[in-house]
Amino acid sequence: MNVKHKVIIMRCDEYDPAKISNIVKKGMEELGVRPTGNILLKPNAVLAHPEVFPYAFTRAEFLDGVLSATKEMAADVREISVGERSGITIPTRFSFKMAGYNPVIKKHKAKAYYFDEVKQVPYKLKRNENLRENMFFPKPIVDCDFLINLPKFKAHPWCRLTLSLKNFIGIQDDRHRLVDHNIYLEHKIADLQEVIQPKFIAIDGIVAGQKMMLTPTPFNMGAIVMGTNSCAVDTVCCHMVHVDPKDLIHLRLASERGFGPMDINQIDVSGDFPLNEVREKTKNFEFCMEHIDSYFDKDCNLSCTVGAFPAAHSPDYCWGGCPGALQEAMHIFKAYYPNVYTDMKKIHYVVGKVEGPLNIQDDETVMFVGNCTSWEGNIDGEHVKIESSYKPPKAIDEKKTKSNDMVLKTASTLLNAFLKKNRRWIHVKGCTVSVAEHVHYFSMIGKTGNPLFDPRMIVPLNTSYYQMRANRFLNRFVG
Repeated sequence: MNVKHKVIIMRCDEYDPAKISNIVKKGMEELGVRPTGNILLKPNAVLAHPEVFPYAFTRAEFLDGVLSATKEMAADVREISVGERSGITIPTRFSFKMAGYNPVIKKHKAKAYYFDEVKQVPYKLKRNENLRENMFFPKPIVDCDFLINLPKFKAHPWCRLTLSLKNFIGIQDDRHRLVDHNIYLEHKIADLQEVIQPKFIAIDGIVAGQKMMLTPTPFNMGAIVMGTNSCAVDTVCCHMVHVDPKDLIHLRLASERGFGPMDINQIDVSGDFPLNEVREKTKNFEFCMEHIDSYFDKDCNLSCTVGAFPAAHSPDYCWGGCPGALQEAMHIFKAYYPNVYTDMKKIHYVVGKVEGPLNIQDDETVMFVGNCTSWEGNIDGEHVKIESSYKPPKAIDEKKTKSNDMVLKTASTLLNAFLKKNRRWIHVKGCTVSVAEHVHYFSMIGKTGNPLFDPRMIVPLNTSYYQMRANRFLNRFVG
């Protein structure tokens, strides 16, 4: 690397929009950033709710502060917008509303783009190492002149950390997002960097998230991290929480492709919050990188058997797929029902290619999960043969992907679980089987409540869904 990228770490202990705006403006000035043209701010709004998911998203006050700074620093502006696609099947309108984004966007006279509603356009990738030749993206991303990336500083059970690079998963709609969102997830994140590069990054690390991405444990980090290169910013953030950048696979892949450095010596780290001081503060920052067969203890009514996986680069575990979705789902259950681990009916969860007998208890229901899962043996005297239907990336046509519609997914999932409720085993297909699908299956099979039907969720969630469907239809006729 000939250019030494600069990353700024600034102290900020409170969600004060005016204070955040002042910090971000100074950061833009120091980095020589001048937003122009079609300016799009991309927060992390994977899932938001002030009561049950309060730490999963980039806070509205942070967005407010960055919008203020952006308007003050910008020149030759055609449009300022905020765009995102929240978690799979969840309408982005719901997350924006629950995150408190709408009043902020209105206050700054910006435009909201819900990437699950707008037109999706193809983009041809050019690198030999890409998983596929084409990917699809929302038109506002393709039309963007100046992308401002606003991630939430969080641990992640699939990728260790979700920062600037990982935040790009939210620039695809559901139909294309689940493609390669499995054992190839880290490769996909690196592929996404080819489409567009942020020209300014500000990470919300005021209250960071530990362990999970949807139900993180809060950590008062008190920091805003800024830069203009995703690899450089993510490298510094890794050091902030004692992670070797090489262990962030998508960071390593992106750096190897020339998108930026992952050597701290190639980065100029400045600001009023010294890196050594941050590291002292984060010595006990928690992650969740345990395999599911050792994650749930003996007091939990869930046991897991993990087999082999079909990709040569990770034959022992599918970090980007069903196992991580299971962990997220179980943490969501626990957030709603604190005693769910012992109150739920017993489930034996099987994923991957498993050979030999399963150690199944008499009162356990066996769930075989994922397209790559296979097993043959006897359950209660019945011969059971689970066959893999896994397809490698090149065998999947991204132009012919199936819908991941929330209502259709919910209906098909609950119907399948209901029809098989009296059986000792069930095969759940998908690659990846999403967090929401895990929640539905476990609520039926485990005979517990369903968080997605909680009164705090069901009305606003479904209202947002039908608004999304209507606007998606109307946007088909808009140029």
